[in-house]
Parts: sequence; C-alpha cells; structure tokens
Amino acid sequence: MRTDYHKTTAACFIGYIVQAIVNNFVPLLFVTFQKSYHISLSKITALITINFIIQLIIDLLSAGFIDRIGYRASIITAHIFSAAGLILLTFLPELLPDAFLGIVISVIVYAVGGGLLEVLVSPIMEACPTDNKEKAMSLLHSFYCWGHMGVVLISTAFFASAGIENWKILTLIWSAVPICNLFLFANAPIFSLNAEGEKGLSVKQLFTKKIFWILMLMMMCSGASEQAVSQWASVFAEQGLGISKTAGDLAGPMAFAMLMGTSRLLYGKYGHKLDLDRFITYSCILCIASYLCISFAPVPALSLIGCAVCGFSVGIFWPGTFSKAAVSVKGGGTALFALLALAGDLGCSSGPAFAGMASFRFHNNLKAGILAAIIFPILLLLGVRLSRRYYER
Repeated sequence: MRTDYHKTTAACFIGYIVQAIVNNFVPLLFVTFQKSYHISLSKITALITINFIIQLIIDLLSAGFIDRIGYRASIITAHIFSAAGLILLTFLPELLPDAFLGIVISVIVYAVGGGLLEVLVSPIMEACPTDNKEKAMSLLHSFYCWGHMGVVLISTAFFASAGIENWKILTLIWSAVPICNLFLFANAPIFSLNAEGEKGLSVKQLFTKKIFWILMLMMMCSGASEQAVSQWASVFAEQGLGISKTAGDLAGPMAFAMLMGTSRLLYGKYGHKLDLDRFITYSCILCIASYLCISFAPVPALSLIGCAVCGFSVGIFWPGTFSKAAVSVKGGGTALFALLALAGDLGCSSGPAFAGMASFRFHNNLKAGILAAIIFPILLLLGVRLSRRYYER
C-alpha cells in the first residue's frame, strides 16, 4: 500500500506541473504567433481570456459529471485533453484556412484539460492516506510554482539555443509530460474522499452552510491577492530595473513564483509544527505589508522587492483554504472542490482587473491600483477569523 500511495502522490505532483505547462507555455509564443500567422495583437491576447473562460466553465460543470464517470476516468481525460491541445497547436493553424481559428481550437482543448486538473488533483491528493494533509496539500501546490518556473526557464533556454522557429519541437516535448503522467495515473490507486457507501454533499446542501460561503470568500480573495500583483510583476521589474521585457518577465514573475513555491515548500516540510490558521493570518499581514511597500516605496526597485515578498506571503492562501475546507465541510466531496476552484479562478481574474480599473481612475497609476487591491488580503484575513470562530463553535 505504501508504494501505491506514493505512486498516487507523485502523479498528483506531476499533474500540477502539467497544469503549469498548459497555462504558461503558450503565452511565451504570442509574439511568434503574431509574426508567423499575421494575427493582430488584440486577437492574440484574447487567447488568455478564452483559456480562462473555458476553465471556469469546466469548474462549474465538473461537480455534476466527475462523480458519475469516476475520478480515474476524469483525471485520464484531463491529461488526454492537455496533451491533445498542445499537439494540435503544432499543425492545426496551418491545416485550417484561418490560422487563428486553429490556435483557438487548440487552446480550448488544452483549457478543458487544465480546468479538469484544477478540480481533480487536489481532492485526489486530499483522499490519499497521508499523515498530515495540510503539509501534503501545500507541497502539492508548490509543484505548480516549480512547473511555472521550469516552463519559463527551459523554454527560454531552448529558444536561445535552437531558435524560436523550432517552437513546434518544444511543444511536442512538453506534450509528452501529460502523456507519461496519464499512464502513471492509470496504474495508481485513487482513494475516495467519502467513506464507503456515502455520497458527497450536493451543491444545494453546500449552499445552506455558512462556512461554505466563508470559504468561498477566502478562496476568491486568495486568487485575487495572488494575481493582482503577479500579473503586474514584470512591469515593476522593467520600470524598477530598467531592463527589457524578456528580462523583466524573468526578474518579476519568476521571483514571485519562486518565493511562492518556497513558502509552500516550507509549510510542506514544517507544517506539522505550525497552526494553519495562524500561518495564514501572519501571511495575510505580510501580504498587506507587501502591498503597502509596492504602493509607497520611494524607489522603484523596492516595489519589485515588495512584489517578490508578496509571492512568499500568498503561497499558503490557496492550498491552506483547500485544507481548511476539507476539515470544515465534512463530506463536501467533488462539488466542494469544484466550487472552490471556481471561486479561486474568479479571484484570479477579478484581482488584476480590479487593480487595472483602479489604476485607470488614478491616471494609469499602477501603484494606486495595487493599493486599492489591498482589500483582498484584508477580506481574507477577516475570513480566517470568521472560519476560526465558526470551527470553535
């Protein structure tokens, strides 16, 4: 049983690397698509929105069909769609009369896989018979950060050595990751979140629980607190250090992802010695401080440091909320994790959008936009206190 259990956790870790690939690799090719297929920049940037919308739809629908077809079939399907979308990207744009349509179809296919992975991997990991589930969940989510960093670094090194014109070769190489992990999941035991003979709570039943709405608020604020800064980190790097866009992407988002992964790794290693609510509370306070540093630092380079510190502070938010939900809502099952993923994705979109709109109102002052977005970690801090009080009752 011990060997099988480790096979399942290894497949879950790689599953988040797959999600990092499907979310972060294609944006590195946007300029290449624009030049090779003569597609306008407005159409290219719409691909991000399409990817996000498809994943939201999957989050919303998955609560109804995952339990029917089973976790194993669902997670295998997620990997098939992830690999298929990447493979289609290498030939579909040339095959169809409209290259952009070929790219859109490819993005939709791998976005289905990414959405399923987001809903499935965490509950599969949660169901594993680990000794400390909070530690395991934090360690699991750190692999998305390492995957994000690996995609950027390996792709950048490949393009520098082999040339950007050979991007299709690298795309096929990345598609091999979900294909290999597919077979790992096919042979690994998948445990159930619910006791034998029991069914998870329905969406209607979840809606009647006050703690569910507190957790939904926390999840939305987790995604918003993270992405409100992450999406603008490269801008601060360019402005603060006076470097190129490529170097800014490495210095800004890479530093953010590295420290976010470090935070999750540390909790994954020492979480058994730490109180989760207290760790999230201190992280919220550090997050608020980092927002203030970004907004009021007199030197641009200090704002960049604030971005990096923010990455460390938000690391526990997403996996910590998942762990709290598993403990607080007994029998939540697939519906709970699917709706939490939906709330998190809504936060990931609303955070940067809110910061952007606030910046526009203050004459495109990005620091003012980040300061306005400080409401998200503040609300998250409130959610921790409310959930703690509810749990004590």
